[in-house]
Amino acid sequence: MHLFYASVVLCVLCACHMTTSTCDELLSSEDAEFCKGKLKVIYPDLVVDKCMIVPQRIREKISKEWGPPQIQLPSADEKKKYTLLMVDPDAPSRQKPSRAYWRHWLLVDIKGEALQRGDISAVELSAYTRPTPPQGTGFHRYQFLIFEQPEGQSLSLSPQENSSRGQNDVISGPLQSFPVSLL
Repeated sequence: MHLFYASVVLCVLCACHMTTSTCDELLSSEDAEFCKGKLKVIYPDLVVDKCMIVPQRIREKISKEWGPPQIQLPSADEKKKYTLLMVDPDAPSRQKPSRAYWRHWLLVDIKGEALQRGDISAVELSAYTRPTPPQGTGFHRYQFLIFEQPEGQSLSLSPQENSSRGQNDVISGPLQSFPVSLL
């Protein structure tokens, strides 16, 4: 499989009790290097345009109040289509990620011109589910990945992939129908 285009934002949430401060950590250099491109993930009171740790006051809103974020990629080619994937590589915990790359959202056939404006309407293969890491499991990384779809191809999930959102291999899992080359 070839990854034709990747723009990634890493959004880190903490699964600690909202009033504790034990989750006050810094991003690792590995996590910071993960981000590429100019993807913007926009929630009502938060714009994520780089790898970051979500501020304490915002975590509960993302997990309990807000729906899917607005997604914007100003550099998208207006004539192409894209796929958006949101995953948690740390499910159920970063120490034991037995359900790694838990699929929180999967949209396909996003038109480039709409992605530029942040006004995406697309085919939803996996409905958005809020980040709600289990209590006491520490930090979770939430990754938003954008893939450029090859012309004339559309993505679909196999019955097995559709029945489980966990334990996905991002490259050989739901995106296996794309010929790929990592940028």
